[in-house]
Amino acid sequence: MNEEVDFILDSTKESMEGSLKHLEKELINIRAGKASPSMVGSVMVDYYGSQTPLNQIANVNTPDARTIAIQPWEKSMITEIERGIMLANLGFNPMNNGEMVIINVPPLTEERRRDLVKQAKGEAEDAKVSIRNVRQDANKDIKKLDVSDDLKSNAEVDVQELTDFYIKKVDEILAIKEKEIMTV
Repeated sequence: MNEEVDFILDSTKESMEGSLKHLEKELINIRAGKASPSMVGSVMVDYYGSQTPLNQIANVNTPDARTIAIQPWEKSMITEIERGIMLANLGFNPMNNGEMVIINVPPLTEERRRDLVKQAKGEAEDAKVSIRNVRQDANKDIKKLDVSDDLKSNAEVDVQELTDFYIKKVDEILAIKEKEIMTV
């Protein structure tokens, strides 16, 4: 192959890898029954007048599969943390014991599980569309190159193989998440 083709293939692979990473990040936000610190990862708290991520003003951990414990570094922040959780509209009802904020994560209903699976499938489809768009761009770039037709067609085959590989990875990631969501 030549350098231009190698560059296109490398950047294609990099972009497809980025789509996969984005999918994984989005799927973390879809909760599956078990409590996880990432469930409150989007919570912002009013910390002396500025919106601050929860994990920057408190320790967040999960003592068991149904509980999230938030230990603020300053006790005076407990009410602000509770307010931040309510404003984040996560469907949680925070309580405090004077020392920390405790969230009991309710078990998911069958209907809610199905909704979450639909949401996960939507994210996976977005990732596939993104990967296909990368393929399309790569093929356009290959067509513009001043190289032999054989080299162009080989490069297009390579791009298609990359596309197939990453689409398959998306399906694998989705299957794992689906199983995680549907497991009671």
